Amino acid sequence: MSSSCSGLSWVLLAVAVALVSAVSPCPQAWGPPGVQYGQPGRSMTLCCPGVTAGAPVSWFRDGETRLLQGPDSGLGHELVLAQADSTDEGTYICRTLDGALGGIVTLQLGYPPARPVVSCQAADYENFSCTWSPSQVSGLPTRYLTSYRKKTVPGADGQRMSPSTGPWPCPQDPPGAARCVVHGAEFWSQYRINVTEVNPLGTSTRLLDVSLQSILRPDPPQGLRVESVPGYPRRLRASWTYPASWPRQPHFLLRFRLQYRPAQHPAWSTVEPAGLEEVITDAVAGLPHAVRVSARDFLDAGTWSAWSPEAWGTPSTGSLPKEIPAGGQPRKQLEEEPQADSPTPPRPSLLPDPRPLDQRDPLEQIAVLASLGIFSFLGLAAGALALGLWLRLRPDGKARPQKPGFLAPVIPVDKLPGAPNL
Repeated sequence: MSSSCSGLSWVLLAVAVALVSAVSPCPQAWGPPGVQYGQPGRSMTLCCPGVTAGAPVSWFRDGETRLLQGPDSGLGHELVLAQADSTDEGTYICRTLDGALGGIVTLQLGYPPARPVVSCQAADYENFSCTWSPSQVSGLPTRYLTSYRKKTVPGADGQRMSPSTGPWPCPQDPPGAARCVVHGAEFWSQYRINVTEVNPLGTSTRLLDVSLQSILRPDPPQGLRVESVPGYPRRLRASWTYPASWPRQPHFLLRFRLQYRPAQHPAWSTVEPAGLEEVITDAVAGLPHAVRVSARDFLDAGTWSAWSPEAWGTPSTGSLPKEIPAGGQPRKQLEEEPQADSPTPPRPSLLPDPRPLDQRDPLEQIAVLASLGIFSFLGLAAGALALGLWLRLRPDGKARPQKPGFLAPVIPVDKLPGAPNL
């Protein structure tokens, strides 16, 4: 019976405290009614919420009969704790002169807020989000106020805020989360983010200037697939798609990089494909390969995305598919089918595949044709030059008699002026 009465008395006490809290002389801005906050090492003044201001009361710790402060202290309805520490945290009870309950106060100690750590990132060129975390744990209930505004740079006056560019609230998504999202941002503009940390002991603000060009980081590509190329034991074909969060516009494209490695090999090989697929031509025959891709704005704005989840594929171990001409007779296979009782195949070779490639890439074909044309032209030019020199410098093989008068002067000697008349 006594325990039920005790429980009922506590319920009535709580109701009474709630009723008087509306007219309490103690300000209550945070947390549940009756909770007051302080900082370790500082003096703390507790306020009895159920009496009028200045009314003398007696203070006790909950569960103790020892008097902490009597009504003759001259402090009225307040209790002063000098240099409060963790041992002072807990529940206090104040009583009036007639012994009636004045109120219940819970003391919680913590620290004022510090400037939060803020970072922003854009997954596309239209929206960006900012996240934050406390730089110091306060130990007190904390909330964050977030807003943003667009910056303008008016020439010689330096960076200056314009009233027509905000501020606007940065909605926290979901409410109360350490993240806010800005929708409909301008790709070539700069923004100032304001994140203010607030707790019962004060506020602290962090301002961060961002531009979408510098914080752009796409999401990883999606739908990565790795397939073998039938008949080619050194080839793998990888394909993927744009991330769903990236709007497909002709003037905002992505470029990609691809990494691959054989199983149990720690080193990655890296290539930059020209589109949404890549044919790997130097895979290790017979070994599974891990492949992953990442993306970046095609004008190198921002940074590379995170790597996509790895996809695995193993090069083909069979022969080239048979080709059946119109006559119905199958052509000779480029490779013999392995026999069922054939010995164990040799270990995979790391040398390039020496067989002719029927399906060359267009760029590869153009490069080969251009090289052949250049070498053919140089060969013909060198041959023509050598032939011309040989025809010009070859010796005359026949010993012909010297023509009379070949070395004689054209004018007879006797006709020369001053010649003696023989």
